[in-house]
Amino acid sequence: MIDLDIMIEAIRNNHLFIQMHNFPDPDAIASAYGLQYLLKAKGVESTIIYKGKVNHGSSYTMVQKLGINIVEIKDLDGMPENSEIIIVDAQKGNANILDLPGNRVMCFDHHKTYEAAEYLFSDIRPEVGACASMMADYMFRYNVDIDTKMATALLYGIKVDTANLTRGVSQLDLDVFYKLYYRADLAVIKEMESSILKPEDLKAYSHAINSIKTKDRTSFANVGYNCPEAVVAAVSDFIMMLDSTDNTVVYSVKDDGIKLSVRTAVDINVGDITNRALRGIGSGGGHDTMSGGFVPYDSSVENPLHNQDYIISLIQDIEKRFANEIEKSYNK
Repeated sequence: MIDLDIMIEAIRNNHLFIQMHNFPDPDAIASAYGLQYLLKAKGVESTIIYKGKVNHGSSYTMVQKLGINIVEIKDLDGMPENSEIIIVDAQKGNANILDLPGNRVMCFDHHKTYEAAEYLFSDIRPEVGACASMMADYMFRYNVDIDTKMATALLYGIKVDTANLTRGVSQLDLDVFYKLYYRADLAVIKEMESSILKPEDLKAYSHAINSIKTKDRTSFANVGYNCPEAVVAAVSDFIMMLDSTDNTVVYSVKDDGIKLSVRTAVDINVGDITNRALRGIGSGGGHDTMSGGFVPYDSSVENPLHNQDYIISLIQDIEKRFANEIEKSYNK
C-alpha cells in the first residue's frame, strides 16, 4: 500500500491526469473518481481521462446518474509532454490502454502483471476483486470523509466487478463493501442496475444465441459487428448461465480487430489462458474468472473487413488457441 503523503510530496506538477483503460467499466470509473477525491483531499487537482466513448451500458448510466466528470482524450485541450499520469485499473503495456506522451508515474490496479513496468509508485493487488475496493481502503485508512455520492460510486464499482460479491472476492472487498453500504444511495444503485440495456443491445444477444457453439463445455459466440465493449462482456456473463457451459469466449468483429470477453466457472484462471492464447497475434489478460483480449488485424492484409475468408480464418485460429489452452489447463 502506498504512503499517500510520500506520494503527494513526489508530485512535481500542479495538476495530474488520471488515466483509465479504454472504454472504462464502472470499476475503472469509480476507482479514478475515488483517486481524484483522495488527491483533492490532499490539495492536488486532477482530470480523469480515457479513450473510447462512454455512451453505452452501465458505465454510461453511472456517469450520467452520478454526474462524474470524465474527459475523452481526443477532447483534451492539449496535454504537456511532461504531464504526470496515474493509471488506474490497468497497467503500462496493456493492449487496452492508450500510450500517451506524458509520464506514467504511478499505478493502482488489481489485475495480474503480464508485462513488467517501472513506476515511481505502484499499488497492484491481483488478489482484490475490484480496484474500487483499494480506493475505499485508502479513504478509510486516511480518514477521508466519504460523502454519499462517492460511497455510491465505489459500491457500484465493487458490485459490478465482483458480480455482486460472487466473483473473485477478497476479504478487503467484503470489508469495504459493508462500510460503504450504509453510506451509499441504494435507490440510485438500483436505478443504475436496472437501466443499462438499450433496445439495440438485444440484437447482440440474438446474434450470440444464433452463433453459439459449445465444445467440451466451452462456448464460443459472436455478438456481431462493432458491438460495444460493455455489451460483449454482458453477453459473456449471460452465456455462462447455460448449464452446458463452464467457460465462454465471446467476440465482436470491430474496425481495427477482434475484441474478446472470456469467463469461467471452474478453477483454470482465464486471465492466464487469455494471455497465452493470444500471444503472438494479440494481447489479453485479467482475473482468474474473467478476462478480456484484443487481436488487431494483420497489417499486410488489405481491407481486412472486406476479406471474409481472412476474418473467418482469424476467428477459427482464436477459437482453436483458446480450446487448446483451456484443455491444457484442465490437464494440469
